[in-house]
Amino acid sequence: MPIEIDLLDVGVAGLGESPLWDHRSARLWWVDSTAGRLHSSNAEGGDQAEWTFDHTIGSIGLAEGGLIVALADGFYRFAAESGQIERVASLDMAPETRLNDGKADRAGRFLAASMRTGEAIGTAALFRLDADGTTACLETGIGIGNAICFSPTGDALYFADSLDGMLRRYPYDQVSGKVGQRQDLVDCREHGSGADGATVDAEGRIWVALVLAQAVGCYTPDGKLLRSIPVPLPYPSCPAFGGPNLDILYLTSIANSGHRIVADHPDAGRITAIRGLDVPGIAEGIYR
Repeated sequence: MPIEIDLLDVGVAGLGESPLWDHRSARLWWVDSTAGRLHSSNAEGGDQAEWTFDHTIGSIGLAEGGLIVALADGFYRFAAESGQIERVASLDMAPETRLNDGKADRAGRFLAASMRTGEAIGTAALFRLDADGTTACLETGIGIGNAICFSPTGDALYFADSLDGMLRRYPYDQVSGKVGQRQDLVDCREHGSGADGATVDAEGRIWVALVLAQAVGCYTPDGKLLRSIPVPLPYPSCPAFGGPNLDILYLTSIANSGHRIVADHPDAGRITAIRGLDVPGIAEGIYR
C-alpha cells in the first residue's frame, strides 16, 4: 500500500504540539501551545471542539476521567465533559522555564520535560508525576526537553534535548518510575535537525519529528535510521499514531513558535495525516 499524505481539515495552530489519540472515545486531541488552546476532533478532523486556558500548554496525556495537562507551571486534570480543569501538582522549576513535551508511561505515571524561555543554558529538567500527585526530577541540565515516549513494553524511555540534537534511551523501571543510565542513541543533527516530538509503533520503532528537516524519521530501537518521510508543511513538531486502527500518523506543525521559528507557508500550523505505513501504533498509557 503506498503512503498517502494529506492535511487534516482543521485550523492553523501557532505552535501545534502534543497530538494524542484517545482510543476510549475515538477522539484526536492536540494543542496550540503558546495560545493556550486545547483542540479535539474525530479521526478525519470533523466534530471539532476547543478550550482556552490562561497559560501556555506544554503537552497532554490520557488520564482517568479525561486528560492530564502540563501547563507552564505544573500538572492539571481536565474533564472533557465539563471543561473543568484542576491542579494536581506544582513544580519547583528554574526561572525562565516552562513545561513542554510529555507522555504517560505504561504504568500510570506522567512524565514531562521543561524548556528554557530565556537565554540561560541547561536550566530545564525532566519531571515525573506519580499517581498520588507527588513529583520527582529525573534529569537536569536540559535546554528544550522533547521526544518523550516509551517502548511498547514500557521498559525503555526515549527523550531528547532539542538543542543538542541527541535522542537518548534510558532503562525505565515501571515499578518505581526511576530511570537508568543514559545511552545516546541518535544524533538527529546528522539527519538535518534536532529531535522534536516522538512516538513509537507496535514494533518498537521510534518516529521522530525532524523539525528543521521538514520530515519525520523512523528509527530502530538501537538507533538505525530506517526511513525519512518528507512532509508537506514546514516545521513538523510532534507525531502520534491514531485513528480507529491506530494506523494514521498524525503530525502537528509550527507556524510561529513565539521565538525563533516562523513559517511563511499558508498551511503552516496544520496537522499532516500519513496513511499507508507498514505498521500501526499502540494505545497511549493512561495517567491513573
